[in-house]
Amino acid sequence: MSRDIDVLVLGGAGVDTIVYVPELPLPYADSYMIDSGIRTRAGQTGDFVAIGLSGLGLRTHHLDFLGEDPEGDLVRALHREHGIALTAVPQPAGTKRAVNLVGPDGRRLSLYDTSRAHADDRFPEDTLRTLAGAGRHAHVSITHPCTHALPALREAGVSLSTDLHNWDGENPYHEPFAYAADVVFLSAAALTDPERTMRRIAERGRAEVVVATAGAEGAYLLTEGVLTHVPTVAPPAPVVDSNGAGDAFAAAFLYGRLSGEPPHRCALYGAVAGAHACTVPSTQTDAIGRDELLARAASFEALRP
Repeated sequence: MSRDIDVLVLGGAGVDTIVYVPELPLPYADSYMIDSGIRTRAGQTGDFVAIGLSGLGLRTHHLDFLGEDPEGDLVRALHREHGIALTAVPQPAGTKRAVNLVGPDGRRLSLYDTSRAHADDRFPEDTLRTLAGAGRHAHVSITHPCTHALPALREAGVSLSTDLHNWDGENPYHEPFAYAADVVFLSAAALTDPERTMRRIAERGRAEVVVATAGAEGAYLLTEGVLTHVPTVAPPAPVVDSNGAGDAFAAAFLYGRLSGEPPHRCALYGAVAGAHACTVPSTQTDAIGRDELLARAASFEALRP
């Protein structure tokens, strides 16, 4: 079977409303004046991963539910703008939405509207199997329909990755994703013992690589039973927004993996892309390109002792 899709991205399509606030947590007040504006734009985790992958030259296809609404139109337009193939399954409940409050230091607080889905949402079996059969790899968002897609993806023979985001290591909802994927990304923010959680993922599941990102502290890479620290990479401009940094890290890591690079080089690519993303305001979409990624990674390696 021809594998003409490098990465099939499942789930995570939607629209965010961005509000830059004077501080986080935001103290209670009757009202705040938002001089920077309140802006709605397309782009949630699956969209950002797809854009990051496509920007690095990988043939990318995105599959998710979208409503026939203005928000869905924004998502469709975003994919057209970046030349990313999109298969949109009709969602009568509407396109997924969120509000992101962003503080002066770039940290964010996200409010997700969970009403834009139904418990019985499923990707059409024929569509899922056809796209998976044409893919080399699938990156799976932790949205509800993707849980039920995992067996079909495994049967299709594609390698899998997922991002557990701020999993606390205990919530059982995340476990099917954590234990089905070959590459697992997660944030260390909610973990009391990141190494213990990472090792449990590797021991109980299929993961060959587990990566826990830790913001300004860098990241941790677990592969072949060895845990190593991945240092941060200096951003090329002032940090303005951390939104999308984890998605950029995952996309660049997967680019390295699908190019045959060893895990430590993949993690360096992720660190470079994540640092770049932190310099881009949430209201913009500007993924790092392949030439820039490779050049910055080479420069960083040249400075290592």
